[in-house]
Amino acid sequence: MMHGRHRGGSVILVTLLIALALVIFPLPGWAKDFRPQWATLTLIYWCIALPQRVGVFTGWTVGLALDVLTGTLLGQHALGLSLVAFLALKLHQRIRVFPIWQQAMIVFLLLLVERLFSLWVMGAVHLPPPPLWYWVPPFVGMLLWPWIFAILRAVRQHYHVS
Repeated sequence: MMHGRHRGGSVILVTLLIALALVIFPLPGWAKDFRPQWATLTLIYWCIALPQRVGVFTGWTVGLALDVLTGTLLGQHALGLSLVAFLALKLHQRIRVFPIWQQAMIVFLLLLVERLFSLWVMGAVHLPPPPLWYWVPPFVGMLLWPWIFAILRAVRQHYHVS
């Protein structure tokens, strides 16, 4: 077996596809405003865990898929996820050494950056401002981060993704 060879690219792809499926998974009316930013959370994990494999281009691609799936302005999520991926890549060495609760705070800020960027794009095309519920998903993502981190780490270790 060759050293330095990447393994598990299909596992990364499947986790991102599952995250995209969770974005469009039907929820009851009361729960729609609490839907986490699944694709962004998964992208952040892979950028932190494997920065040499998952980066800005992956963020752009996942963002375009998210734009198509949600029917938003083409490029709205792509730009936001690219920015989040860039920031996660720049900070990955610092984030990795933080305890999980501090990681959750950084993830909250990254999720907030994605939301703010999306809000900026909506304002640039003169869409009406979203309701206050628009700001709930970053909080939900922050609370879910320890479990998402643990699940994706277990998947990465089980399938020997490197």
